[in-house]
Amino acid sequence: MNKVILMGRLTRDPEVRYSQGENAMAIARYTLAVDRRFNRNGDENTADFINCVAFGRAGEFAEKYFHKGIKIAVTGRIQTGSYTNKDGVRVYTTDVVVEDQEFAESKNSAPAGDGGYASAGSRPEPMAAGDGFMNIPDGIDEELPFN
Repeated sequence: MNKVILMGRLTRDPEVRYSQGENAMAIARYTLAVDRRFNRNGDENTADFINCVAFGRAGEFAEKYFHKGIKIAVTGRIQTGSYTNKDGVRVYTTDVVVEDQEFAESKNSAPAGDGGYASAGSRPEPMAAGDGFMNIPDGIDEELPFN
């Protein structure tokens, strides 16, 4: 089985091209910076930079909504290939062919200064506790339909 699940931030805006022919198809390429769970050398902020390619409607979606700094989740498959460059050197490639992609955080939780996509005029979300859940006032237990 060839299945990949990734979550990370885009390192730059997607590069989108359209195929030639009668039924032109969008082909979006982007790179995800995916944090490593464990790092061997004790280095901070270790990440892998993984090339992704999305075709068709997924490519159009990436072109319209994705940009540098946003956090997304991607599922797909690994595809390897090779080609000979203009200098006659064999170049090997590894890409994730995107099958599904989605936002991994809300607009308001994205870091605005780090290339995130929170805007100054966006509607504020309810106050959240440090664990990401909304604070529930004391004494509300009597109003809840379940225990």
